[in-house]
Amino acid sequence: NKTSMQQDKTNSSSATLIGAGTTLKGDISSNSDLRIDGTVIGNITSTAKIIIGNSGTVEGDITGNQADIVGKVSGNIRAKELLQLRGESAVTGNLYAGKLQIEPTATFNGQCHMGANIVE
Repeated sequence: NKTSMQQDKTNSSSATLIGAGTTLKGDISSNSDLRIDGTVIGNITSTAKIIIGNSGTVEGDITGNQADIVGKVSGNIRAKELLQLRGESAVTGNLYAGKLQIEPTATFNGQCHMGANIVE
């Protein structure tokens, strides 16, 4: 998969990957970039960037500095800086973001709260 290879090169070497076909039940906490291509049932917290890939599914809340969603999320998403809903992403839950970018192909159902101090 070309896109995931390019993604890995741009991220720091300390990025954590949960690959497609992997299901994880439990909460994740990280200080580095996270990329989810599998399924996570639990909450995800990172002080860096969280990427939910095309085949990624999350059932739980996501809290990060930045979030890039291309897959499916059922839960609230909090991004201190930029939250991106891209491609065929499907989000059911509330959004809390400093800045928000939604592509026309993305689906989002829930409330949206924006501003510099809304996530604190």
